Amino acid sequence: MNERLLQFIWQFQYLNHTSLSTTDEHSLQIIHPGNPNYNAGPDFSEAKIIIDNTTWIGNVELHINASHWLEHNHTKNKNYNNIILHVVWLHDVDIKDANGNNFPTLELQSLVAKVLLQKFERLMNTTEFIPCSFALPVLNDVSWLAWKERLIAERLEIKSASVIQSLQLLNNNWEEVFWQTLTRSFGMKVNADAFEAIAKTLSINILSKHKNQVNQLEALLLGQADLLNVEATDNYAIMLQKEYKFLANKYQLKPIKRSPDFLRMRPNNFPTIRLAQLAMLVHQSSHLFSKIKTTEDRNKIFQWFDLKANDFWNYHYTLTDETVYHPKPLGRLFIQHIIINAIVPVLFAYGLFRNEYAWKDKAVNWLMQLQPEQNIITKQWKLHNVENKNAFDSQSLIHLKNNYCNYKKCLDCAVGTKLLKQ
Repeated sequence: MNERLLQFIWQFQYLNHTSLSTTDEHSLQIIHPGNPNYNAGPDFSEAKIIIDNTTWIGNVELHINASHWLEHNHTKNKNYNNIILHVVWLHDVDIKDANGNNFPTLELQSLVAKVLLQKFERLMNTTEFIPCSFALPVLNDVSWLAWKERLIAERLEIKSASVIQSLQLLNNNWEEVFWQTLTRSFGMKVNADAFEAIAKTLSINILSKHKNQVNQLEALLLGQADLLNVEATDNYAIMLQKEYKFLANKYQLKPIKRSPDFLRMRPNNFPTIRLAQLAMLVHQSSHLFSKIKTTEDRNKIFQWFDLKANDFWNYHYTLTDETVYHPKPLGRLFIQHIIINAIVPVLFAYGLFRNEYAWKDKAVNWLMQLQPEQNIITKQWKLHNVENKNAFDSQSLIHLKNNYCNYKKCLDCAVGTKLLKQ
């Protein structure tokens, strides 16, 4: 037993109400268990109970053992003066009130179904990838949709908090915020931090001055990534080194401290390729976030991002190793990755910041129109009959796994609580 489970049992009254009595054998009726208190003080407020024939309204405090009341020194804390009932799992000691009488106490140990405790123990002790996999899908389609909507809202609000924090540091410049978020998404999971660091050293203002020269954009991005510090023999690579040396001196630039990683990556995802593609995107576009805000058609975004790296990269994955001819387009799957991880979060944050639902709705609707992500997390959910038909589903399931399942927060999860209620 832990205190969170005890609170769950009390909040939803998963206990036998037949002939309830306090530990000193006074009859007890629970009219309302009270409202959970997430701040300092008693666990539940505004509870309503009847002891014998007297109605009481006030606070309820919960403990695993009754003696914890004394250990926590509640007797001397004025916040606990209005306690009308002490709910415990084990009544190991009598607690006295100010008049020396036994404090009204309810022991739950014999009132809770063993099957509930067994299910909870199984959830907490399992080593399965998804703790409740033995019982999935548990929820019906309507309940899953409602739970996924809440998960998406949580996920986007968390991402929005980061976006808005950056906005405050950038003097409310949404294009600059979008540039940094976009660049981070180009780095994918492995190089996200490094790519964001690059973006923070190269403002939109600097890049706009060189947007007509894609080789200068490549020099700036690759140079700031500290990827030009190689023994180059190709004329194009040597030219990039010279361009960067000149531009770094002009703008007083210094490369980021840690270069992006190449290890365990497919060649198409090498940071050199992604930065070259990013340079081409800057070269071919302007005021990109403003354009995204004004369109309702997500297909437009696929058109704007339908590009490939400069000709040099048709024969290279790095600056020094020449390969056979192989164009380097962004590709539809990677564009979808950008929409999910950059465009949707910034658009949602924009709506949240301006308190306008239209932008948030558009962001969520675009997720519903995108293909589902396929990874180890979504495949596990699909294996256990949980639907993953679009990016809205996959993003919510990723959030559920990473923020609930990994921490065994089953009592805060609609799936876990439904399972325990059964």
